[in-house]
Amino acid sequence: MLPYCEPYKIKMIEPLYRSSREDREKWICEAHYNMFNLKSDQVFIDFLTDSGTGAMSDRQWAALMSGDESYAGSRSFTELYETVRELTGFEYLLPTHQGRAAENVLFSALVKEGQLVPGNAHFDTTKGHIEFRKATAVDCTIDEAYDTTQYHPFKGNVNIGKLEELLKKSADKVSFILLTATCNTAGGQPISMDNMKQVRKLADQYGKLVIMDAARFAENAYFIKTREEGFNDKPIKAIVREMFSLFDGATMSAKKDGIVNIGGFIALNSKEIYQAASVFNIMFEGYLTYGGMAGRDLAALAVGLRESTEFDYLESRISQVAYLGEKLKSFGVPVQEPFGGHAIFIDALRFLPNVPREEFPAQTLVAELYKAGGLRAVEIGALMADRDPITRVNRYPALELVRLAIPRRTYTNNHMEYAAAVAGEVMEISKKICHGYRITHEAPIMRHFTIEMEPIA
Repeated sequence: MLPYCEPYKIKMIEPLYRSSREDREKWICEAHYNMFNLKSDQVFIDFLTDSGTGAMSDRQWAALMSGDESYAGSRSFTELYETVRELTGFEYLLPTHQGRAAENVLFSALVKEGQLVPGNAHFDTTKGHIEFRKATAVDCTIDEAYDTTQYHPFKGNVNIGKLEELLKKSADKVSFILLTATCNTAGGQPISMDNMKQVRKLADQYGKLVIMDAARFAENAYFIKTREEGFNDKPIKAIVREMFSLFDGATMSAKKDGIVNIGGFIALNSKEIYQAASVFNIMFEGYLTYGGMAGRDLAALAVGLRESTEFDYLESRISQVAYLGEKLKSFGVPVQEPFGGHAIFIDALRFLPNVPREEFPAQTLVAELYKAGGLRAVEIGALMADRDPITRVNRYPALELVRLAIPRRTYTNNHMEYAAAVAGEVMEISKKICHGYRITHEAPIMRHFTIEMEPIA
């Protein structure tokens, strides 16, 4: 059998600067130990996010040149609308400049003070938009998601029992049910089609909307095809269409599975909700047919959505993530298993068992990976969990993770081998690391983006 080979070739390169450890220790100190404060040329391999960091194809670059920059009624909007309609089946489309903007617009129309938004481990910006409106995000993820050593093919699944119990007690307070596919906070873990159907059935029973956070919908479809019985012979696009048929609408950060540098959208079936959201889209984003995006970006997104739903692309994409995961395991690095779709998540509590929770072990590991080899990762733990909006006490989630988010079509497997070796070096000294960091400055919400910290001696 022939070895696997990426279904594309490299057409352009960007040089990377290899700094010294002395340089990196100076830079991270100047950045107050916040990876978001580092300059891009101070980073060797950038795993901070897969959002907007992918490499566009020649067809996408060609689409940029033909973009229609008309303020209203752009031809590029029509191209995007037809693509989204074909893939999702939704009747109405509102473009936005990125995913959190889509959340801001839709939640402005749907979420009221005191309401509940149950779902599967809401991501930080999603939770932030809910809590900003004095509502509550309720995590109904299955328990298996919080054990990184336990295998479950769909750790992004909703615990139907938890969701049903919530609806029985507080259905009148539930605004809608939100499913994130794949589930980023749980480790890029997919939701099964069967679980989506169960959620849909329960939502219909209680008359509730079901909304998808569709940032990585194509990767979720790939896992359904490869892991769920009865889908192996179905094309990705058919699986995608079936997934969306179970939802009333979706928000999308197109910077992920749209493979573009900027953009997002809201897709809906309800004209009433579309009209309500349109008011906020015009207030916050721009006119209805561009929503904060240039026409060229609308055009590139239309192409990217089609490319991201091709099996060969997805197989290459997810295989590279798994390649990094296997390499990390070979160095004894504890990771969330099975591997997710867009990133490898290191279990910081197992990696740094001697760092107290209140000293932020995941952020400590992020700093060590950068100092050791110039890797920029991100903490998915207590910093990102933020403080309780009422008590202002730090929230400590079940998992303290370090996310190595892999940009699409950007790095080679040689970069993955280097990254794993860096983590292996840190692993060798991990038992000697006994202290982490304290906060010196933080914002009242979504603090991890701008937080400042100092090491505890």
